[in-house]
Amino acid sequence: MTGTLILVRHGQSEWNLKNLFTGWRNPNLTEKGIEEARATGKAIKGAGIVPDLYYTSALRRAQHTLDLMLEEMGVDNVTITRNIALNERDYGDLAGLNKDDAREKWGEEQVHIWRRSYDVPPPGGESLKDTAARTLPYYESEILPQLQAGKTVLIAAHGNSLRALVMAIEGLTPDEILAREIATGEPTVYEIGGDGKLERKVTLHAPA
Repeated sequence: MTGTLILVRHGQSEWNLKNLFTGWRNPNLTEKGIEEARATGKAIKGAGIVPDLYYTSALRRAQHTLDLMLEEMGVDNVTITRNIALNERDYGDLAGLNKDDAREKWGEEQVHIWRRSYDVPPPGGESLKDTAARTLPYYESEILPQLQAGKTVLIAAHGNSLRALVMAIEGLTPDEILAREIATGEPTVYEIGGDGKLERKVTLHAPA
């Protein structure tokens, strides 16, 4: 049995636009973010993909993204599973700060280490390694069995929780995944075999 996994990053949020560290805070989507979410829904519908199961995080921007996608896909009356395990990386004391202000306070090099190292967390927050430690067990216990049973699963989440999943699915190193940008408005589709291994990967684009 081959299952299909669609990974979607939420559209641009108000804090993305303002260059603020967001983490577990709850800003809304911008107009651009709403358009990106709708474009993602159109891309999935255009590919003829109809998910069996829907997962998102406990944060508003990912939930709103999924709701907008479902509208574009013409899907209603579905059960959506929301779980904190799929939340964005917690930026701790950096949350709500402008990235430039954070550099002034702690220094360019230190902020770069917090943002781009695999296992060094910011004060009171999580590293990507910490994020993976909650995201991957949830994927392996709740989502992977569905894929192995041949189901089609859609996850709308965040840059770093998705990085954790992509790292495991594609077998990437910490350095490789830190260099990977997770684009908004471009769903990535993975075909997962009955053994849980990646068989095929496709990036979808919204129809013109």
